[in-house]
Amino acid sequence: MTDIRARFEALRTAEQADPAELDQLWTDLAVVEVDEMLGAWSGGDFATGHVASTILDKVNWVGKRFDGALDVQPIVCRGEDGQLYANEAAAGGGGASLWPVGFRGEVTATMVYDKMPVFDHFKKVDDDTVMGIMNGKLASAFGIAELYYFWLERNQ
Repeated sequence: MTDIRARFEALRTAEQADPAELDQLWTDLAVVEVDEMLGAWSGGDFATGHVASTILDKVNWVGKRFDGALDVQPIVCRGEDGQLYANEAAAGGGGASLWPVGFRGEVTATMVYDKMPVFDHFKKVDDDTVMGIMNGKLASAFGIAELYYFWLERNQ
């Protein structure tokens, strides 16, 4: 296991993940191209205590689906019937799109919500795992301004 992967796993499984350590890991990751994000992904978050985690748990968030740069389902959930569905209500009433966007001095694949002032920036842990940082006007969306840290793994 590479040092990057070991650090990622340690933070992903930690009972409490320090945002400063997550930021340091983010700095060491490679940027992602928009095309590399295409497909279905399962996700989770780092234990930072962010309110978005509670919201996503309540809607049974499973991951994200990128069918094309302009065709993104940002919040895929599992319904009571066990079926997956795009929860547009939880995404502010819409879908999303993927763009190369500058964040912290680098251009990387970023998901832009259609109806919320929120961006999900992605960087690569490996070919099938990315780390995400939710950024934007989070106070208007979640009531707090702190960044939200999460991860996605490509569905095989």
